[in-house]
Amino acid sequence: MQRPTPTDAPTDHDRLLAAVLRNPVNAAILARAPDLELPDWWLAGGAVFQTVWNVLDGRDPQAGINDYDLFYFDPADLSPKAENETRRQAAELFSDLDAVIEVCNEARVHLWFEQEFGVKAQPFTSSSDAIDQFASTTCAYAVTRDAQGSLHVYAPYGFADLFEQRLRPNPIIATREVYERKANRWKREWPRLQVDPWPAPQSGPLHS
Repeated sequence: MQRPTPTDAPTDHDRLLAAVLRNPVNAAILARAPDLELPDWWLAGGAVFQTVWNVLDGRDPQAGINDYDLFYFDPADLSPKAENETRRQAAELFSDLDAVIEVCNEARVHLWFEQEFGVKAQPFTSSSDAIDQFASTTCAYAVTRDAQGSLHVYAPYGFADLFEQRLRPNPIIATREVYERKANRWKREWPRLQVDPWPAPQSGPLHS
């Protein structure tokens, strides 16, 4: 029997997809979401990285996942009415799933972010721009399905920390309080998680 060559080994991209699809909620969302015809849509956040952590720990792939984020980016209509209509359609499409599915137009996040988190946010330019700015780089994963049915992964910071279950802060717009609150909950749910501390404030230049 011929030994497999290194190129036969599954890539991190493939490992992530295989884990994500073991969660039946993820599989259903990825199969049906194209029916909503949303621009720049992605299944993002905990639906992806927390499912991977569960698979790595040998747990139920759905364990500990509070909700499933379905992002899209539509700058053509920033009204709450349009977003709520999209949410209504999604609720109908996914009504049989035993899960909370959070549908969010990332083009309008800057309109409510300061009220929710206490800091201003610049308008995002795409769904991937929003994912880039998650509170931890280890959270920045998303999966979508194209018109031909192929799945695609967005992983701007690579895969190493995800598979090592290491949480790193990403202080672009997130605050220390948000990062630490999330990290504390996740550490309780996934005890093997290694949590890096929030970076210390940079000191100013020294003057003689």
